[in-house]
Amino acid sequence: MNSLYQSSIKSLPLLGHGKVRDNYAVGDDKILIVTTDRLSAFDVVMNEPIPGKGMVLNQMTDFWFEKLGHIVPNHLTGVAPESVVAPDEVEQVKGRAVVAKRLKPILVEAVVRGYIIGSGWKDYQATGAVCGIQLPAGLKQAEKLPQPIFTPAAKADIGEHDENISFAEMEQRIGAELAAKMRDVAIKLYTEASEYAASRGIIIADTKFEFGLDDNGVMHLMDEVLTADSSRFWPADSYATGISPPSFDKQFVRDYLETLTDWGKTAPAPALPADVIEKTQAKYFEAIERLTGAKLKA
Repeated sequence: MNSLYQSSIKSLPLLGHGKVRDNYAVGDDKILIVTTDRLSAFDVVMNEPIPGKGMVLNQMTDFWFEKLGHIVPNHLTGVAPESVVAPDEVEQVKGRAVVAKRLKPILVEAVVRGYIIGSGWKDYQATGAVCGIQLPAGLKQAEKLPQPIFTPAAKADIGEHDENISFAEMEQRIGAELAAKMRDVAIKLYTEASEYAASRGIIIADTKFEFGLDDNGVMHLMDEVLTADSSRFWPADSYATGISPPSFDKQFVRDYLETLTDWGKTAPAPALPADVIEKTQAKYFEAIERLTGAKLKA
């Protein structure tokens, strides 16, 4: 399996390196998105790759695009990534890249929560609400909510934390009509995906979606969708309330970093031990196999 920490494609103009993805221009209307094996935790990019992680994220997103394509258009173009790069660059994109429509990003993340966990749990403990949405009293950590809630977040710069905002503020930022459409589509995507995942023994506790507009103002689902990086996946067989359940993501990395008393959760990142990398890789691989019923296409 080819591991890729950072791509170095010279045949296309570089648009930028994100925390995990490298973006290149393909003409004026398309983008090549390469999902690397970089991992970020606490908004800091680690120095070591998780081999194959980018392939998992890319192929999991493609799986969900196909399954949920009837709900909302997405950024896929059907153009093979191998066809837009030089022959000696094909290995960098194989199994881990997509040629996407160039959209105008909507700078609000659509976060849907079906369970009370993470920052939502902290918010609830302090106020009895999440992002201003009042919830029933007496909920336990990781408990399922009566129905999924939509809690938007304002997009932050790389290295900064996204900021939870109220729906009213979202309406002010992007307009009431688009805000309502994003909310309704996001909840529908989450509901359908979580029902499918449940049939595969996985609970999707929460997730975030990103949307963009094409030149005609049509809203598209973009970026990554329902991956272990953008969602909390819990194995149903070990789920319990009152705790933070084990998950199919970078949990091993976060747990290890929490033990480091001399690291302040800012760059530069500390080195990751080999066993933490291996356990994290195994979780990503298990997630895609459980969800899709197929092994990673290396």
